[in-house]
Amino acid sequence: MEIKGIERDALNFILKVSESTAPLEFAGLLHVDNGIITEVIILPGTESSNRSAIMKLFMMPNVKSVGSVHSHPSPNIKPSKADLQMFSKTGSHHIIVGEPFDEDSWRCYDRNGYVQNLPVLESEVNDR
Repeated sequence: MEIKGIERDALNFILKVSESTAPLEFAGLLHVDNGIITEVIILPGTESSNRSAIMKLFMMPNVKSVGSVHSHPSPNIKPSKADLQMFSKTGSHHIIVGEPFDEDSWRCYDRNGYVQNLPVLESEVNDR
């Protein structure tokens, strides 16, 4: 599936939740609608600490997930070995957010850990 981008509202949600849960990591799955990431799915039973966030993938509802999102409690937004293992199980697009949790402190990666371009799109609701 071709991913056209992420809605600004979804990115703002990711940034705010990441900041509010710090220093614990935040984690979720990226919901896609018509090729656009529109929401974050937070799985029941997700465990967060200042070193990791563990999602219970067996709790994943029947939704279209294109990848994952999680925060790092530091400015380092490069994927770790554990991140790459998770990427291989959860889709093609993976966002990592770090301090200071603003529009310049996130990146999207493919399942192999290479940076992907992910345009931020204005919400269709706001365009009406």
